[in-house]
Amino acid sequence: MLKTLIATLPRTLLLAALCAAPLAPVHAQGQLGSGRIGFVATERLMTESKMAKTADARIQAEFSKRQKMVEEAVMKLKQASEKFDGEAAGLNDVERTRRARELLNMEKDVQRMQREFQEDLMQRKNEERAAIATRAYKIIEQVAEQDKLDAVLAEAAWFSPRIDITDKILKLLDK
Repeated sequence: MLKTLIATLPRTLLLAALCAAPLAPVHAQGQLGSGRIGFVATERLMTESKMAKTADARIQAEFSKRQKMVEEAVMKLKQASEKFDGEAAGLNDVERTRRARELLNMEKDVQRMQREFQEDLMQRKNEERAAIATRAYKIIEQVAEQDKLDAVLAEAAWFSPRIDITDKILKLLDK
């Protein structure tokens, strides 16, 4: 019965109920207690911390040369395509076909270059974010123990500013 009830509840309602459960008074031991919850805006940690800004600058320096190469390749392809479009009417069939194949191959190379660039860039960003997340998680754990928090949420549909510990985590992360 309980399983079917849980299965039919919307996921957000179930999450809210689970989060609110520690806040309910405890009568089993004859004590009146409440849970304490904190909230951390993880995206802010990934964008506003010194660690994140340093990582972004490092990635920018690392990938700027490749980005410029990709942009130059795109520009060359565009110029070659425009030149071909202008000259195509005056070319014989064999020459037009040969140049069209060259353009097609050039386009494939540029697309591959763009795709590889984007994949490498995303991989590096994910590596840096993982390092920030690992350090932030340890700090969140320490703050939760120090402040005697029962739970720290990273995502919420809504949260009260009084439970937001993001600024505290940012300060500790920036040390």
